[in-house]
Amino acid sequence: MSLVRVQHRELINRTHNRKMIVVRCRDCNTEVVDGKSCGCPNMVTVKGDVVSAVDLTRTIVVRSNKVEEKTALTAEDLAYQEKRRKRKVRKLNFEVR
Repeated sequence: MSLVRVQHRELINRTHNRKMIVVRCRDCNTEVVDGKSCGCPNMVTVKGDVVSAVDLTRTIVVRSNKVEEKTALTAEDLAYQEKRRKRKVRKLNFEVR
């Protein structure tokens, strides 16, 4: 299978597994989904992962597609790396003969 087909298949799987963002406008109390707008003066609009409005404080996110990213490092590994980062560099003085 070619690389292009594999990448296309992965892209399709990602888009099908993604949940849509649903936002409710507090002014007109309508739920807005992808590609739509509420139509009130606040103009809540959802396009893909972007939510826009005149005043975002007057919006409520009902459902989002927040994806938790898995890290390859465990908590112990992260603590070890943090300790390692704080180490001081020792300067060695060599005698020149």
